[in-house]
Amino acid sequence: MVAFPPCKINLGLHILYKRTDGYHALETCFYPVPWTDILEVIPSDTLAFSQSGDAIPGDPHDNLCLRAYHLLQKDFHLSPVRIHLHKIIPTGAGLGGGSSDGAYTLRLLNDLFNLHLTPTALAAYAAQLGSDCAFFTQDAPQLGTGRGEILTPIDLSLKGKFLVLAKPPIHVSTAEAYAGITPAAPATGLTQTLTQVPLAAWKGQLHNDFEPSVFARHPSIEALKERLYRAGAVYASMSGSGAAVFGIFDKGVDLAFDAGVVHWSGVLTR
Repeated sequence: MVAFPPCKINLGLHILYKRTDGYHALETCFYPVPWTDILEVIPSDTLAFSQSGDAIPGDPHDNLCLRAYHLLQKDFHLSPVRIHLHKIIPTGAGLGGGSSDGAYTLRLLNDLFNLHLTPTALAAYAAQLGSDCAFFTQDAPQLGTGRGEILTPIDLSLKGKFLVLAKPPIHVSTAEAYAGITPAAPATGLTQTLTQVPLAAWKGQLHNDFEPSVFARHPSIEALKERLYRAGAVYASMSGSGAAVFGIFDKGVDLAFDAGVVHWSGVLTR
């Protein structure tokens, strides 16, 4: 079985406060983007994981795809499978590519072994893999709260808008991004901004709280955001904790970027 795990962008990201468990409470809107990896899961005599495409940092034996298999194996008798991941979505970008791979492994295993797990049950398993993973068991924009694992549907569509994503050759770790944050609740809730404020006015009202500290450390990321605005973006922002930025355009554009900048563009379909 083959799937195409997509990435996401964050439309607004508020860091509200630090919780007693050490995590930060946040508020964000996860929005699916059809820039995808390629994931194959097939029956096998022994459990195996292989990877091609862009390199993935870390121990391959700790990859989220394998962790997803072992998570379900605790509750179900799963036969061995061979998992192959072709990596396209850049890592360290704030696009959730690894989270998507893990969540889509759960989805494929659910189908392959006829586990009959509901979307709610899949989301509960995915939340055990990581804060962003639960979103990728859904196929629509979601408001994320808690650590990002508490999801609520939001009536929002950017279907037909043209999106440009660009990621410079910089890796921003989650720890680095949080180190410069001073949590604070915004004056206006994110749902109100996204559903009542027109896209043309998002520039002044929709914010990613990670931007000030990340931009201070990595001015080239801020420069990419400004490049998108100069090209005519209606709204531009860093996604998640970076380093990728995105621009939303009313019509298609053809942009050239410096060497080393990985980029994707296309029409949003949801």
